[in-house]
Amino acid sequence: MEGEIKDAGDFRPKILVFSTNNISDPGIDLAGSSHMHYSPTVVVIPLPCSSGIKPKWILYAIEKGFDGVFIAADGTDCAYLQDCSDRTARITTEAQNLLKKNGYDPQRLKMAAICSVCAEPFVNYMKDFYKTLRKLGPVKKEG
Repeated sequence: MEGEIKDAGDFRPKILVFSTNNISDPGIDLAGSSHMHYSPTVVVIPLPCSSGIKPKWILYAIEKGFDGVFIAADGTDCAYLQDCSDRTARITTEAQNLLKKNGYDPQRLKMAAICSVCAEPFVNYMKDFYKTLRKLGPVKKEG
């Protein structure tokens, strides 16, 4: 049945979030300081710019037990690159192709622009992604 959770049981997806120091991290921090609720299985790693993420990092995270990876991109607010959004989108597509090539569902990677005041959107993205990952079930290679 479409939308049904596959063998979820007590499955609580682990989500790795790549966040940017100046743009998305303050928004994510705001979600925490505002006591907004999302899964405690979310782990955030800050970095300077979302366009610096390497697709192999995403594959590595999935191989090491994360059920999904979320890129909280700089969007148009990046202090380093004017075309950061485009670069990050290309990295995301390349990483989804790498996941698929290595037998993982590319839906395990999501990207969205999160700004410094985007606490509520971030929480909503985490809740939606968590639901998607519950439907997909624990990470495992396809085929």
